[in-house]
Amino acid sequence: MPIDRKLLEILCCPVSKQALTVLSPEQLSLINKQIAAGSIATADDRVITTPLNEGLITNNQQRIYRIDDDIPVMLEKESIPADQFDGL
Repeated sequence: MPIDRKLLEILCCPVSKQALTVLSPEQLSLINKQIAAGSIATADDRVITTPLNEGLITNNQQRIYRIDDDIPVMLEKESIPADQFDGL
């Protein structure tokens, strides 16, 4: 189920205060391929092993936040630095 539009309008990155947009299917595919390869880590350097079903990215394309069970996980240490990806 997609994230509620009203919720998306009020959410912002807790680090940069940037607005957020929903990851596209192409972005999710790219991210999940690299997660499967074991090459992606969270901001606190934990390797991610579970693919993303949904996610949010800051408008400046610097941080990604996963959405678990329709709930955005907006914790800095759980965010994914987007500089780990080429072509997002």
